[in-house]
Amino acid sequence: MGSRGRRGVAVGVGVAVLMGGAAYTGWALTPAPETTPVAGPTAGAVLPTAEVPPSADAERVLPAVPAPDGLPEIDYDPAPAGFPDDPDALDAAPLTQGLHPTRRIAAYDAPGGRPLAFLMPTISEVELTVPIARRESGWTAVLLPSANRKLAWLPPGGFRTVALRDQIVVERTPFRLTWYRDGTAQRSWQVSLGQRGQETPLGRTFVLGRTPPPESVYGGVDIYALGSIPDDLDSVPAGLRGAHIGIHTWYHDGELGQQTTNGCIRLTASGQRLLLEKLRPGTPVVVIDELPDPPPTA
Repeated sequence: MGSRGRRGVAVGVGVAVLMGGAAYTGWALTPAPETTPVAGPTAGAVLPTAEVPPSADAERVLPAVPAPDGLPEIDYDPAPAGFPDDPDALDAAPLTQGLHPTRRIAAYDAPGGRPLAFLMPTISEVELTVPIARRESGWTAVLLPSANRKLAWLPPGGFRTVALRDQIVVERTPFRLTWYRDGTAQRSWQVSLGQRGQETPLGRTFVLGRTPPPESVYGGVDIYALGSIPDDLDSVPAGLRGAHIGIHTWYHDGELGQQTTNGCIRLTASGQRLLLEKLRPGTPVVVIDELPDPPPTA
């Protein structure tokens, strides 16, 4: 578990939708290229690592109730209801392990609980990696794709774990995005965020994949689709139904530091290109209102 002392202060959760004009619905996610390591150490703030320890009673693994074949598969549409809240949704400590399903896995509401859906090896034909949030009674909890501030519990088997070196922290009050590697701040950028009534959703999520920009207004730079979705699905116009929150650039930088998007996180083209070079799918992203202390890269 992450250090609760590093939580951001939540002012409130508002409605969030994607930027106007186009949604991710129907866009083809494309696998990210191999990331490039950072050359040399970078001075910066170090966030405490979120520990994901094994169960205290490692010998006692709760059995999994067999999952009916008719359960839905978790895909790009909003995830089924019934999954538990993420109790550490505003914890900015890095999650350093990810999970990649190697086959269809039943996802439950608790260790030994009810099966609600199947987690698949891919979403929209892109290999799925989800950050690991906690472990208990031999089970593993991951950040649920296509949902906000929810966990899915997985029984043992059917997946492999991967190291997650990077993290993105987005602070809504100072309009700041900071990229961390191995817990150390590397770069910060000013960003535009969701306008009033369509605020960028708070909480922990992750990079789901990348997609080419559908229109010239996105500056010709690929877009990161996140695992998060609008907080209020009923507020989304028909043309944006099925949309995910994204990180992307814009054709100009005149609105940075303002609430002008429909929920997405908008930064400079040079910043987006660097993130596209460095980050892999599964990279944790946390949106909070403000860190207790600004990073030295601010």
